[in-house]
Amino acid sequence: MRNIVLTGFMGVGKTEVGRELSRILGWKIIDVDDEIVKARNMTINEIFSKFGEPAFRDMETEMIRKVSQNRNVIISTGGGAVLRQENLDILREHGVIICLWASPETILKRTRGNNERPLLQVEDPLKKIKELLEFRRPFYEKADIMTETDEKSPFHIAKEILERIGCKR
Repeated sequence: MRNIVLTGFMGVGKTEVGRELSRILGWKIIDVDDEIVKARNMTINEIFSKFGEPAFRDMETEMIRKVSQNRNVIISTGGGAVLRQENLDILREHGVIICLWASPETILKRTRGNNERPLLQVEDPLKKIKELLEFRRPFYEKADIMTETDEKSPFHIAKEILERIGCKR
């Protein structure tokens, strides 16, 4: 089987759904942002602050290229990874891309109080979420499969994904 790639906006459930898929399949989960943090020995906020978003996106592409060489893994990408077609092409070459989607209100509820989200460190985070979702939606829609995560448990989302990709586990 090919890799399972989880993408989508921050707070849609990529980490939790990835953990469920990992548990069900017995596959390793690789979080691209976590791998960047380990490789650079800096938080995402520190990278954004010191180098800026374009440099972070370059680091992200480099890490996506590296982790995509694995087989039978679950890859969880950062919310902006889909903004570069190159990233989608690399991920699709070795896997099936699943976009998790949630309402702006659900995203705000799930991300509230988390200071590790540099793009939401603004006066009106709900407005910012809506703006970013509107801008990114066409990129997210390039996924092979889109699935809603509002009001669903990570277990049910994982089972839905496995059914939709034809995995009998």
